[in-house]
Amino acid sequence: MGVRVAVAGASGYAGGELLRLIAAHPQLELVTATAHRQAGQRLAQVHPHLRSHGDVVLAATDPAALAEADLVCLALPHGQSAAIAAALPPTVPVVDLGADHRLRDGDAWSRYYGSVHAGAWTYGLPELPGQRTLVASSTRVAATGCYAVATSLALAPLLAAGIAEPDDVVVVAASGTSGAGREAKPHLLASEVAGDLAPYKVGTHQHVPEIKQATGARGLSFTPVLAPMPRGILATVTARPAYAGISAGHARDVLATAYGDEPFVHLLPEDTWPHTAATLGSNSCHLQATVDRDSGRLIITSALDNLGKGAAGQALQCANLMLGLDEIAGLPIDGTSP
Repeated sequence: MGVRVAVAGASGYAGGELLRLIAAHPQLELVTATAHRQAGQRLAQVHPHLRSHGDVVLAATDPAALAEADLVCLALPHGQSAAIAAALPPTVPVVDLGADHRLRDGDAWSRYYGSVHAGAWTYGLPELPGQRTLVASSTRVAATGCYAVATSLALAPLLAAGIAEPDDVVVVAASGTSGAGREAKPHLLASEVAGDLAPYKVGTHQHVPEIKQATGARGLSFTPVLAPMPRGILATVTARPAYAGISAGHARDVLATAYGDEPFVHLLPEDTWPHTAATLGSNSCHLQATVDRDSGRLIITSALDNLGKGAAGQALQCANLMLGLDEIAGLPIDGTSP
């Protein structure tokens, strides 16, 4: 018998992706999957692609049932994880895919989420300096936001190396529709999304304080864009160089040093640019860097699967560390094609 895992919010897109990864994990065993409206249904009815768990019946989200597992993953909407987590024994490892415990600044939480701050957990981005050790020693980990991981992996090393100016960072990032969750919404209908690009939450997106916290950026302009694709994120991050003479080679050297030994973060060959399709189904992030010929700004482009490295894959990566397992266990490095 492997490590017994419970997944709350298993009917959603991130929860479903987590179940898919658990099914392929050599040391994890799904014992409980919960939902709200879909409670009582078989997983095959909710996620027809998950044949490995097809006969599992979704239960109501009851902390007592979750607490019987060796690991609990909370794939719930923002604002719903804190109460469930508070009812779980402190000895049970918990990974929260929602936002409830990501921010250290309670005022920032109130401004962007409009509710009472539930407190901060260990931030679940192992590639940040020192964070892997913290995750491995924690029983409570807050997995990253999807836009936040795409932006932070691109930006954090440049700020840490002192070659980018932290006061003037601009990010434009396009995401697939699965990032908005599975709930039926008129603006996510296929007839509304197809053939269209639309910005949303311009200047107010909730991942802004998370990105600033993770990277050390002080001034951040962030524009998210809804793209006509089911999954994937392409983030373009620009920043003023910290001093004259910084070249694309300098930026690439910094990224290569930061991620040379990382299994899931890949600096692409020079003049090869990330694209979302290459990361689908994987826990990988693809990066490229250059300097704008006209403005002199540093440009870093980042691509990942918002349900993989941006959500379920990242959560499972953290869970592996928390459980003392191989960090890459059950996580695909390669994407799918076509």
